[in-house]
Amino acid sequence: MDSLPLSPLPQTLDQVRTLAELFAWRVAQTPQAAAYLQYDGTTRQWRPLSWQATGERVARYAAALARLALPGGARIATLLPNGLDAVCIDQAALALACVPVPLHALDNPASIAYILADSDASVLLVESGAQWQAIATTGVALPALRQVIVVEPPPPGDPLVVSLGDWLAQAAVSADQPARHAPEPGDLATLVYTSGTTGKPKGVMLTHDNVLENVKATLQRVVPSPDDVFLSFLPLSHTFERTAGYYLPIAAGCCVAHARSVALLSEDMKTVRPTILISVPRIYERVYTIVKGTLAGSALKSRLFQWAQTVGWRRFCRTQHLSLPDRTPAALDALAWPMLDKLVAQPLLAQFGGRLRVAVSGGAALSQPIAHCFLGLGLPILQGYGMTETSPVVAANGLDDNDPATIGRPLPGVEVRIGENQELQVRSRSVMRGYWKREADTAAAFVDGWLHTGDQAALENGRIRILGRLKEIIVTSTGEKIAPADLELAITSDPLFEQAYTFGDNRPFIGCIVVLSRSGWARLASSLNLDADAADSLLAPSAREAVLERIRALTDAFPYYAQPRAVALTLEPWTSENSLMTPTLKLKRKNLAARFAAEVEHLYRRK
Repeated sequence: MDSLPLSPLPQTLDQVRTLAELFAWRVAQTPQAAAYLQYDGTTRQWRPLSWQATGERVARYAAALARLALPGGARIATLLPNGLDAVCIDQAALALACVPVPLHALDNPASIAYILADSDASVLLVESGAQWQAIATTGVALPALRQVIVVEPPPPGDPLVVSLGDWLAQAAVSADQPARHAPEPGDLATLVYTSGTTGKPKGVMLTHDNVLENVKATLQRVVPSPDDVFLSFLPLSHTFERTAGYYLPIAAGCCVAHARSVALLSEDMKTVRPTILISVPRIYERVYTIVKGTLAGSALKSRLFQWAQTVGWRRFCRTQHLSLPDRTPAALDALAWPMLDKLVAQPLLAQFGGRLRVAVSGGAALSQPIAHCFLGLGLPILQGYGMTETSPVVAANGLDDNDPATIGRPLPGVEVRIGENQELQVRSRSVMRGYWKREADTAAAFVDGWLHTGDQAALENGRIRILGRLKEIIVTSTGEKIAPADLELAITSDPLFEQAYTFGDNRPFIGCIVVLSRSGWARLASSLNLDADAADSLLAPSAREAVLERIRALTDAFPYYAQPRAVALTLEPWTSENSLMTPTLKLKRKNLAARFAAEVEHLYRRK
C-alpha cells in the first residue's frame, strides 16, 4: 500500500471525518491548552501536558510503529492501564490506519491469548514482562504476532519482546514528517471484544464513522466546555470510557486526568477535583455504602441524612418537573435546605472533589435509592444506556431533562423502536459494522436493519425505560416472570450486601445468594451472638433469617412472587479473576449457577 499524504486539516469539528483527524485537529486548535494531567510520584503533584506536547509524543510512537511496515488495517493490541502510553499507542495506530484492539487488564491470560489469536494481532503492548509470560504460557498459537512491547524492562532472551524505551529510541521523528496511510471514515477504528456473560468473546467492528458519529451526538447531550476536567478511571478497553472519557474530551478540548488506580480513586477525586466524571454505578454504590456506614450507630445523623435526602429529592423533582412524592410546600423546603446543604450535602459532594457539574452513570442500571440520594443532595448524575455494538451511547439524560427512572432520550441521529417481546432495537450511523469473522452472528444481530439489544424496554413520552434483559428473565415453575437485575439492584442498595445473585428458573420461588460486606457481617454476627470469623456462622439459621428479613424489606415494592424466599451467604467476592464476573463487572450467571449448584439445591430442598 503506497503512502498517502494527509489531507488538509478540517476547520471545524463538523468537518472532521476520522478519529485520526480529530486528534490532529485538536492539537492544531489549542496547542498550548492542557490535554492531560500526569501524576508526578516524586513531587506528588499533578502536572499538565499540552496538546502540542501530547502530539509530539504520539508522533514518536507513530514513527516507531511505522518502522514495522504493517499493512493498513493491522491490529495493534494494548494491555495497559489508563495513561499516556495507552493514548499514544492508540493515536499512533489510528494515524497509520491500523486498528487498536484494547484488552481488559483484569481478563485472564487464556482469554487474552484467545483475543490475540482471533484478531490476528501484529503488535502487543503490555505493562510488564510477567503479563506477557502469563499469556505466552497458555500455549495458544499466535502466528501473526510480530512484536511484543513491554513498558517495564523485560527479561532478556525473548526475541519477540522489546522494551518500550528501546522501541521508541529506534525510530527518530524527522522534522518534515513523512506521509502516512490516512484512514477513511469507513475503515475500522477499533476491534472491541465483548466480555460476554456466556461463550467466547466476540470482536465488535467499529469504524471511524461509527465512533465519531457517537462522539458528536453525545456532545449535544452532555455539553462539556474547554474548562472542564475529566477524571478517567474506567478501563479504556471499555467502549463507554473510550468514547465518553477519551475521544469526547479531545473533541471538546477538555483536560483529562488519569486516575492512579481504583484504590486511590477517592484521593484522586479530592486532589484533581474533576468537573465531569464518567462512571459505572459501582462507584456511586461504594460512596453510598461508605456514607451509610458513617451513620451507623448515630440515630441523629441518620435522621438528618434522611431528612436532607427527602427535602433534596423534592427540590430536584420540582426543577425537573417530575411527580412530587408528597405535597410539602416548596417554601418549607427552601427554609430547611441551607442548613441541610451545609451539614449533609456539601460534605458528601466533597467526597467527589466538590465541583462536579456532570456525573455520568452507564454500563449498568443505577438503583433508584442511590439515584434519589445523590440527585437530592446535589450530585448531577445523568444515567445513560448503550452497548459496545452502538459505539456505545444510545440514550442519555441531560442536565435540564433528567428522569433517573429512565435512561433518557435517544441521542440525535439515533432511532429506537420496540420489537417483539418488548425488545429495544436501534438503528443509527453509530451501529457496528458487525462481528469480526462471525458472519452468522452478525446476521443474527439485526432484523430489517435494526440492531437487537437484547434488552426489554418501554418508550414513555420520548424517554426509554429499561424493563429487563430478554435472556436473563427468570420464569418460575408457576409461570411468573421476574427481571433478576432489578431485584439485585434493590438488594445491593443496602451496605450489608456487596453483591447479589438471584435465581429461580423453573423453580417454585426465587432464591438468592449474597456476598456480605465483612464489616457489616461483623456487626450482624455480633447482634446474633455468632462468631463472625467462624465459617459455620454463615450457615446459622438465625443469620440466614436475619438477612432474609432485610431482603424482604428491600424488595417490599416487588410482587410477592418476585421476593426471594431463601438465601445463602458468603464473604468471598465475585470477580473477573475467579470467572464469576465479566471484566465490565456484569454477573456471569452461568458460571455462578455452576459454582453454587450445591448451595442452590440445598436451598430448595430446605423449603
